[in-house]
Amino acid sequence: MNPFNGFTSSETFTQVPDSFIRMMNEIEDAAELKITLYAIWRIEHIEGNFRALCETDFETESLGLSVEEIQRGLGKCLERGTLLKAEHDADVFYFLNSPRGRLAAEAFSKGQWREVGRIMSAPLNKSNIFKLYEENIGALTPLLSDMLKEAEKNYPSAWFEEAFEIAVSRNIRNWKYVEAILARWKENGKDERKNKSDTVKDADRYTDSEFSEFLKRE
Repeated sequence: MNPFNGFTSSETFTQVPDSFIRMMNEIEDAAELKITLYAIWRIEHIEGNFRALCETDFETESLGLSVEEIQRGLGKCLERGTLLKAEHDADVFYFLNSPRGRLAAEAFSKGQWREVGRIMSAPLNKSNIFKLYEENIGALTPLLSDMLKEAEKNYPSAWFEEAFEIAVSRNIRNWKYVEAILARWKENGKDERKNKSDTVKDADRYTDSEFSEFLKRE
């Protein structure tokens, strides 16, 4: 077993329903437990209203399970009722058995959201700015996702990591503050320092009155 260095303040935390915690002592199969937790995590990080996974989203490497174990775990989740399975033509998706999940599963089984379903299965490989936001600020919303996509068009991708680092060093974890830094660099020019250790020291420049309106959390 590899030693764990501990959770960090910069990572995101996934909400787990209280009812799942109460039922954990009833779950004896490790595959079912892993599948349930993985589904909760992946689905919570999906953007938009169509929040579901197909069977291939349950990756053997990430779960430490074989294909057969994943299929068994999915079957037990469906039997217990933590997940719902909806089919339309050849498409099959798994939804959390929540109010939103039940509505989405019913709509999908009736042929609605079919094309959306094809493209909205949760991708693990997100763009750099999406990863930086989730690691340093929190969970994404559809509105924030649109704002981040727009920022990708307006600013060089190499700037994002340093801008987020400055925000974290000042404990000002909101997108408006990060965007204000990016906008300032674009307008006034950016000092492309080679020594990354200067970033935190340089963060004091971004606490003046020009940035005061962004110092509150989102």
